[in-house]
Amino acid sequence: MTGASEMVVHVIADPGLPSRRLAAIQDSLQGKLQVLSKRTVVVESRSELLRIRPDHTLEARAVENLSEGRVDLVILLTEIPRYLKRRPLIAEAYPDERVAVVSCPTVGAWATKAKLLRIITDCAYRLMTIDDVAETYTDDGWGQWVSRDERQSLIMLADPKTGFARTVLGVIMANEPWRTAPKLSRALATAAATGAFGIFYNSIWQMSDALSTQRLLVISVLAVASMVVWLLLSNRLWDRPRYARLSKVVLLYNLSTVMTLLFCVVALYAALWVFIFVSGLIVIDPSFMASVLGKDIGVSNYTAIAWLSASMGVVAGALGSGFDDQVDMRHITMGMRERQRAYTQVDATDEDGLGS
Repeated sequence: MTGASEMVVHVIADPGLPSRRLAAIQDSLQGKLQVLSKRTVVVESRSELLRIRPDHTLEARAVENLSEGRVDLVILLTEIPRYLKRRPLIAEAYPDERVAVVSCPTVGAWATKAKLLRIITDCAYRLMTIDDVAETYTDDGWGQWVSRDERQSLIMLADPKTGFARTVLGVIMANEPWRTAPKLSRALATAAATGAFGIFYNSIWQMSDALSTQRLLVISVLAVASMVVWLLLSNRLWDRPRYARLSKVVLLYNLSTVMTLLFCVVALYAALWVFIFVSGLIVIDPSFMASVLGKDIGVSNYTAIAWLSASMGVVAGALGSGFDDQVDMRHITMGMRERQRAYTQVDATDEDGLGS
């Protein structure tokens, strides 16, 4: 154990979003724990790819400081969506071992600083001994802790009605699609080159003018869907469960992957539309377009041209290219990142699935 007058709380977070969220609340966490503890609290943190075995035991390296007495409490903040009896598991605390695990995705997509701070504080409080506690801590009832006697742990489960949807959104946030979208720059270049034809070929002007808004919408939906499917299949991002009991977890991974790719492709589509629309306004003379179409023209004509041309470009981008760097594929989706973790053997008889 550390010195009697000092309590060291060691928080280990997965790289990426969990680490950034931890950094944002570390000072506040130390302040809240100081109020609860009789001893001086020191919160240490580090970013490390956490390895949690499918049977919920922890890799020895993650808690080596605890076993050697250099720290008092260890809290793991992971991006792994954890489940118990097919219900999302928000957090789990082992008071006897002085270790707790918090799942960022299960907390939800919009895990505010206050919510995450509350859960981590709650975990730490439940790991403290009676002698350490200065005052009773009461949360606001957002999550309910229950005892799990057979594992000598306390668990916080998500609401069965909203937990799965919230976890899907949480995994999408963990995938950070806004950071993935720039990796489609090669596809954007191909799409822009193809879409530019819409600016210079008056046959596309005529076609866009003849198509109804509903038909243009259907074309754009099909174009976006084709690129999502292409990226999904060509990069082998669709996971299949090796065990029936993991089917819900793998479904969660697949849904989040599809939604992440959808976000990226829609962002590409929007950027392409803006590029073609602005270029059309600059290049296409209104009087010349009016003579070709045989009617008065307005902004709606430029909008329709950009709409149809962007759809054509996205289809070309889907068929002609993919992500810029295949190495980056390991970080794009939760399923890919999960495969980097050392422990992939799953006990088919264990009911607590962590992932594929």
